[in-house]
Parts: sequence; structure tokens; C-alpha cells
Amino acid sequence: MAKMHLFLLLLTGFTAFCSASNANVSFDQLFQPYWAPDHFVHEGQVLKMKLDNSSGAGFASKSKYLYGKVSMGIKLVEGDSAGTVTAFYMSSDGPTHNEFDFEFLGNTTGEPYLVQTNVYVNGVGSREQRLKLWFDPTKDFHTYSILWNQRQVVFMVDETPVRVHSNLEHKGVPFPKDQAMGVYSSIWNADDWATQGGRVKTNWTHQPFVASYRDFKIDGCECPDVLAAADNMKRCSSGGDRRFWWDEKGMTELSVHQSHQLVWVRANLMVYDYCFDSARSPAAPAECERRRH
Repeated sequence: MAKMHLFLLLLTGFTAFCSASNANVSFDQLFQPYWAPDHFVHEGQVLKMKLDNSSGAGFASKSKYLYGKVSMGIKLVEGDSAGTVTAFYMSSDGPTHNEFDFEFLGNTTGEPYLVQTNVYVNGVGSREQRLKLWFDPTKDFHTYSILWNQRQVVFMVDETPVRVHSNLEHKGVPFPKDQAMGVYSSIWNADDWATQGGRVKTNWTHQPFVASYRDFKIDGCECPDVLAAADNMKRCSSGGDRRFWWDEKGMTELSVHQSHQLVWVRANLMVYDYCFDSARSPAAPAECERRRH
């Protein structure tokens, strides 16, 4: 209880990365269904997307972006959600794509959701981290965000950083910096792995499984498909008289307060970190060396 009280104090004092320049907009302004549009229900400003034994569903942004911040409010599947996965992620295209994942792994009634994050660079992933949340994500909407610039990728929950993937190119570690990404969300059946390693299967008597969305925000550099990657990088990077907010000093690293929040999350809520999985990777991945020792 004392630890939770300390964390709430940290939350109260938090200064956000930025105030997004665009107000909340409707789903249709930014996104469109790409999978099972008949599994979408619009209720005012809330979008509901459902999974049943016939299909999951998914939506994608109408544009791709290079750097910035994307956010959406999500209320996860209530009750017995075992076997289901709800995902919010950014991804580029092709076999050497880059990708930033939030995956919400369902569980049996009364057991907590796990949040799995992952980072793919040039088509290579296997950088999973899993954590519990400090609230029940099925009872209300919470804001999940990804901040991306040339120095770091920050995963945030209600503006609290829960993961940072830093640019370590000076150590020979590739960093996702030159591929424009779309913004996506989906819900699907993954009972071969999602809950307790696949031991607990989806109970279809509880279908449909419904995830709800609102408060869609994208504050980033929009990239036309007709431009080459090098041209998009030039357009979306600060230089001369052109300054983007994501290149400002306060965006390129966590503040002291944000660093304290991340330390608290890792110490109290993290349940798996690929950096410390020596059975999977006897030699620490290059980006993990400092943390493993």
C-alpha cells in the first residue's frame, strides 16, 4: 500500500511530454477499418470493436507518419478475456519493417491483464517486456501513447512512461528512424499463447469480446506515399528555421521525474523483460548490456 501511495504521488506531480496541437478528432477523420468492418459499432464518440468465433477486427490510420506522438483512449474487454489480444501499435511495411507494439493480453475473470510491449527494427523483434497495470483497464478508458523521435521511443500509459527504447546507434544498435509508420489497432483470438502460455483457452460462451475506443490523437509528421524515405526524413526533421516539437530538448530524454516513474514501474509492475532472459539469449542483446550487469 505504501508503494502504491508513493506512485500516486509521482503521478500527481507528473508534467506531460507535450500538449498535442490537435484536439480530439473523430475516428473517421484519422482511421478506417481494414478487417471485418461488420464487427465495428459506433456509439457517439466511442468506437466498439468486437471479436467473436467468426472473426476479429482491426483498423488502420489513413496516413503514415514519421516521428511525433499517437494516443488513444482504450477500455479493454471486461470479464473473462482469456485467450484474446487487443493491440495498439505503429508499423511500417515490408519484411524489414519497424514496429512499436502495445499488446493487451486477456485473462480469466479476476486475474489482471498483462501489457506486452515490443519493438521491431528492420524486421527483427523479440524485444518483449510484460507488465501489470496499477488499475483495472476494463472499468474505464485509459490513454495509451507512443512518442517517437530520433533519440527515443517512449511507451506511455496515462502519460506515465512504462518503457523507453533509446537510440544506441553509436554502439552499433539499429534504431527505427527512416520508415514512416501507420497507426493500427486490432482484436483477435490468440489462445495458443496469450494467456498463461496458451494453457487457458478462449471461452466462446462469453462472446462477443468488445474493446472500446475514444479520444483519437495523432500529432506527427504526415508522410505522402509518393515520397522516398530519405525525402520524408528530411521533411520531418528539424533544421534551419523549421523546428518540430518532438526534436525539442525536453522530448529527447526523460525528465528526472519521468525517470523516477519508469524506475517505479520496472521495480513493481514488470513481470518479464527480454534483457534478463538468459535462457533465451545467453549473451545479452547489445541494447541490454548495461541493464543486465
